Amino acid sequence: MERGAIPLADLDGDFDLQATVESGQSYLWDRSDGGMYERMDAHGGDAWYETVVPPLDAVGNDRAVVRVRQTEGRLEWESTTDAVPILTHLLRLDDDLEAILAATPDDPLLDRAYETYRGMRLVRDPPFPCLISFICSAQMRVSRIHGMQTALAREYGDRLAVDGRTYHAFPTPAQLAARSEAELRDLKLGYRAPYVQQTAEMVAEGEADPAAARGRDYEAARDYLTGFVGVGDKVADCVLLFSLGYLEAVPLDTWIRSAIADHYPDCDKGSYADTSRAIRERLGGEFAGYAQTYLFYYLRAGGE
Repeated sequence: MERGAIPLADLDGDFDLQATVESGQSYLWDRSDGGMYERMDAHGGDAWYETVVPPLDAVGNDRAVVRVRQTEGRLEWESTTDAVPILTHLLRLDDDLEAILAATPDDPLLDRAYETYRGMRLVRDPPFPCLISFICSAQMRVSRIHGMQTALAREYGDRLAVDGRTYHAFPTPAQLAARSEAELRDLKLGYRAPYVQQTAEMVAEGEADPAAARGRDYEAARDYLTGFVGVGDKVADCVLLFSLGYLEAVPLDTWIRSAIADHYPDCDKGSYADTSRAIRERLGGEFAGYAQTYLFYYLRAGGE
């Protein structure tokens, strides 16, 4: 393993590792002390967060094992390759967080969320694992969603032996497409099992690719993603926001719909598309997805 550190003073704005990877944006990281979603330590305490990263076009890496933890003033990392460009990409360390949050509205609820989770950034997950994660997310607690992705990697992904430990890569589209619905149900995916299998088959056979949504106009990109089996507007918005860089996307999940009902009732326009458009405008347009993610985490964690 190579080792290094990223000084937090080099970033534009604050950073909070735990809030970023445990806030329900990504289900592809694990915590070495077993405390994922259970312990609210400052920045994750001394725990290492671990993931296996597939090749990323924006970085040009081969598949890599990456471990990272936040200590006083820096991000320490261990990896099978130089992790700086990978972490910069996955954790959006290149965002000017202060400028982004300043571009969203002056709103008391947002201000409380920003203050509570200062330094939380959005993620840039790889498109296919992100898509599968959010197909599995329907009516599930974050810990259950994470458990499903961990089980998929353990059972069907490649194993990587590094420094005496075994790490599990998230399955490729072909590896998931080769599984039966019954096998996936055995991993507690329930009614989501055929959606996962059929979506993986679409990608493995070249019929569609979630990365192909990138570069389209926002609503056209969302429409494209809803062509995958088991993907509605909310799941599509999650993939756009947490993988493909559409920072204006606002997934309308239970928590955000509650926020609309309690704090922004004039944004409820009935249909998903019209309500989404209204709340995006209320939360600042270009960076509305950042505001949404802070609200989601703040409300889910009992902030109000």
